Amino acid sequence: MDRIDMAGHLIRRLNQQSTQVFQSQIQAAGFDLTSVQFAALDTIEKAPGIDQASVAAAIGFDRATLGSVIDRLESKGWVERQVSPQDRRARSLSLTVEGKQVLAACRPVVETLQSAILAPLSAPEKATFLALAQKALRLK
Repeated sequence: MDRIDMAGHLIRRLNQQSTQVFQSQIQAAGFDLTSVQFAALDTIEKAPGIDQASVAAAIGFDRATLGSVIDRLESKGWVERQVSPQDRRARSLSLTVEGKQVLAACRPVVETLQSAILAPLSAPEKATFLALAQKALRLK
């Protein structure tokens, strides 16, 4: 089997392409943000008070590694941790005012760059690709 017929190889290459497009366009817009940081901010915005393990599960990221992502977001002043009222060992996460502003400002850039990730595909092909990717990941 040739590697261009292997799903794993193609998915890895698409990930590289997606990451490169994200980084180049988000930096060109003046933001210091990775795609994982964006996903974490977006998840926290949608579920204020969420714990770190739940953020990791929601974005499909390793729990231990996500800790350093949250550390960086906290050091930038975009996320704050508080002791969870339900579990004193856990920390609930919320966006700061600045974190909300950064997310709101960069969201249009992130939405626009999505078309560049799959630029060679037609609109119907992009819709099919997204539907199949969501199905493969059991998201829908």
